[in-house]
Amino acid sequence: MIKQFINSIQTLCEPDRVHICDGSEEEFHALAQLLEKQGTFVRLQKRENSFYARSDPSDVARVESRTFICSENRENAGPTNNWKDPKEMKALLENLFKGCMKGRVMYVIPYAMGPKNSPYTKFGIEITDSPYVVCSMKIMARIIQIDEGKEFVLGVHSVGMPLKEGEKDVPWPCNQEKVIAHFPEAKEIWSYGSGYGGNALLGKKCFALRIGSKIAKEEGWLAEHMLIMGLTNPEGKKKYIAAAFPSSCGKTNLAMLTSSLKGWSVECVGDDIAWMHFGKDGRLYAVNPENGFFGVAPGTSEKSNPIAMKMIEKDTIFTNVAYTKEGDVWWEGMSETPPEGLIDWRGNPYKKGEKAAHLNARFTVSKKRCPIYDPLGDDPRGVPIDAIIFGGRRAALLPLVVEAYDWTEGVLMGAALSSEMTAAAEGALGDLRHDPFAMLPFCGYHMGDYFQHWLDLETQERKMPKIFSVNWFRKNEKGDYIWSGFGENVRVLKWIFNRLEGSEVGVKTALGFVPHELDTTGLKIDEKELKKLFLVDSAAYSKECKDLLGYFQTTFGERFPRNLKDALTRWQDRM
Repeated sequence: MIKQFINSIQTLCEPDRVHICDGSEEEFHALAQLLEKQGTFVRLQKRENSFYARSDPSDVARVESRTFICSENRENAGPTNNWKDPKEMKALLENLFKGCMKGRVMYVIPYAMGPKNSPYTKFGIEITDSPYVVCSMKIMARIIQIDEGKEFVLGVHSVGMPLKEGEKDVPWPCNQEKVIAHFPEAKEIWSYGSGYGGNALLGKKCFALRIGSKIAKEEGWLAEHMLIMGLTNPEGKKKYIAAAFPSSCGKTNLAMLTSSLKGWSVECVGDDIAWMHFGKDGRLYAVNPENGFFGVAPGTSEKSNPIAMKMIEKDTIFTNVAYTKEGDVWWEGMSETPPEGLIDWRGNPYKKGEKAAHLNARFTVSKKRCPIYDPLGDDPRGVPIDAIIFGGRRAALLPLVVEAYDWTEGVLMGAALSSEMTAAAEGALGDLRHDPFAMLPFCGYHMGDYFQHWLDLETQERKMPKIFSVNWFRKNEKGDYIWSGFGENVRVLKWIFNRLEGSEVGVKTALGFVPHELDTTGLKIDEKELKKLFLVDSAAYSKECKDLLGYFQTTFGERFPRNLKDALTRWQDRM
């Protein structure tokens, strides 16, 4: 079946030749040299085995407006996805892909998503004409040998720029027309026109979340846009936490947090995706299906994430950051002032007042480079999840931390998640958008059914994790952030840890429990400002509840679960 599929794509796309990838270091270096030769990669002088790439200015983020779920039944795609009839989409794709790889090599990447020998690991094949994608997939996934006995999610990707005989290639080939199509029933992914990470690295959002969430629904587990971290207290006791944040809201920083509290430490399993299954003991266990980090560079610094800064010292691909005359990379936040002679992400001399790095500039690096990579990060059983956190970027309204009263109200916290827009997706910066479970662009089926799936997971036999909501981004009347964030977030994690242990007092509010007090030892924060962080403004939140009800009813209609509607009524009644 696999060979037939590869042959059919070869016939359709008409490449010059086919290369089956083996994931070896030799293969990576050969392709890196090829990318250097064609101007896609610049080898960095200051970082060992690291490269700088600059994309076409039209190809810098996920193209959500051109991303489709092509389910047989339109209703099953739901109101949060773009839908197209599978037959119509396949006809469109066959027209786009016809001869699209002329003058190029067709690379076949067989890969595993998940730890070796894990019962939770799934397998994929990505066919691509982009050596940049091959190099990135070498980092982000585990390239394996083709095994006809395994079930593969099949993926086809093309930059959509065939080359005529003798025609010179461009450093970043892409096409103005872009389509990313998912076929849930067939378990296939087709991506055309973009060379950018989220659109082109099909193991990431496309497989791990959009197709993965549909498989998870069918098989009774969860495929989530969540980090996985281990938190250890001074006595050496450890708990694992999964946390969902919309893109560019601090997931990577939290996953690699450097604790400001003596004796408390964090270890990282993953910063973006969690596949979670219930074990025989009734507990929820999580694996990270990815093998690397595709992190947002701007804002990453020695202050915000010293672990990441150490991690990217070598063996890293940087895309759309700025380039220094010394042969290194730079972005906003790395230092107070940009270095002299800087070249911006478009390839032009940097001008003061403009952005040197694109807001969505990225680094791609193996998770094994992470200095605090968790010892159980590749355990085939996964790690036991004690708590789930939902967090958005809100300047007002949401408390610093609140614990849900029960599983249903915790699921409502996830469903009610909203955040001010960031640069990781198309849209106006700062606009508030609802982003349930941080899965709005990634849920591969009807989100009302997705909410119900979360609710259905709770049974008497299972030990459900406690659910919390956090908001690091609350501001005061002057527009300044009240909370210090970064390493100080361990103080909130400490409260969560101790709540799980039953050793920390919670104060009842309309939303749930908030801290009676937080460990602020050595932290310079005004007592009045601190109290604002835990304030639940009844009048403001009563309006929020009405807005949420309107959003849920308008968007999901009858498929919005009754249990969540009742939970929202309880919130409102308590205000």
